[in-house]
Amino acid sequence: MKTVDRLVAEKLLAIKAVKLQPNNPFTWASGWKSPIYCDNRKTLAYPEVRTIIKTGLVSAIQRLYGGKIDAIAGVATGAIAQGALVADALGVPFCYVRSAPKDHGMGNLIEGQIQEGWNVVVVEDLISTGMSSLKAVAALRDAKVNVLGMVAIFTYQFPQAQKAFEEAGVTLHTLSNYTELTAEAAELDYIKAEDIEVLKEWRSNPSEWKQDK
Repeated sequence: MKTVDRLVAEKLLAIKAVKLQPNNPFTWASGWKSPIYCDNRKTLAYPEVRTIIKTGLVSAIQRLYGGKIDAIAGVATGAIAQGALVADALGVPFCYVRSAPKDHGMGNLIEGQIQEGWNVVVVEDLISTGMSSLKAVAALRDAKVNVLGMVAIFTYQFPQAQKAFEEAGVTLHTLSNYTELTAEAAELDYIKAEDIEVLKEWRSNPSEWKQDK
């Protein structure tokens, strides 16, 4: 029986939510070249995968935080649906944090009902550098709620992200990660064994990888 991190990795690969192209890199919005692209929004279109992810996130939250939770907060936009599913399963209120305050109406940064002093767990879909995720945490803390931690579907395991979460004092738990996904991809012959070294090279210095080509 597969562990959760391997099962989630398998499903992400199966529905092509994660694509690996070591020899034909993607270009991220940041300008980084990357042999991997992850779009966890695709999981919402597959009921079986959606349920596996929801159940995994709910189980992690219950194991880590028990009955201390007053609300779930999703990070816009990728984790809004995931966070709402988790909040519904737990029977607690849901809110989401925008990347910037709304430029009209009430000018909200946090949408939904939230109260000062509440214990909140943040749901995210993907962790890369961690900056946008931690920006959401900062917004919640400014609203004077207690952020217990964050759960996410997948992380690239960048060292700078780990350092950023540690410095912010935020505990992160993910269902799967770059190490397990590339190992699963190799076992399933999704990529060639020799491509693993290319993927390791990229993750060690993603901002500079193939920038001269």
